[in-house]
Amino acid sequence: MNRAELRKKIMTILYQIFLYESNNIDYDVKDVIKESVPIENEFVNTIVNGVIEYKNDIDKIANKHLKDWTIDRFSKTDQAILRMGIYELVYTDTPEIVAINESVELAKEYSDEKVKNMINAVLDSIYHGEMNE
Repeated sequence: MNRAELRKKIMTILYQIFLYESNNIDYDVKDVIKESVPIENEFVNTIVNGVIEYKNDIDKIANKHLKDWTIDRFSKTDQAILRMGIYELVYTDTPEIVAINESVELAKEYSDEKVKNMINAVLDSIYHGEMNE
């Protein structure tokens, strides 16, 4: 699987985890990952665990860059895409353009036009250094 395909899997895994959390259902991250990616994959593990670990910080960053909106108003799928994009942009050495493009491509496929544009705007704003203000 290439990275783009793995990001789809990560989006699905994060969606599942956010669903469990919102319904107060216990889960094991490793089991949720294994359901989607049966073979151990460091990229998937790093992104999924990173998003979970830094979720509060990621949400603060997202909310700071969203205009008249908050990340909790997004669907679980859109939350997964945006959180993954922010995590890759801020916490990994993934090239910024790749992190943004991959998130926007997922949003094109799974989100409506308005949300896709919001995801793109947030990531673009972070990329242009407005995160540290």
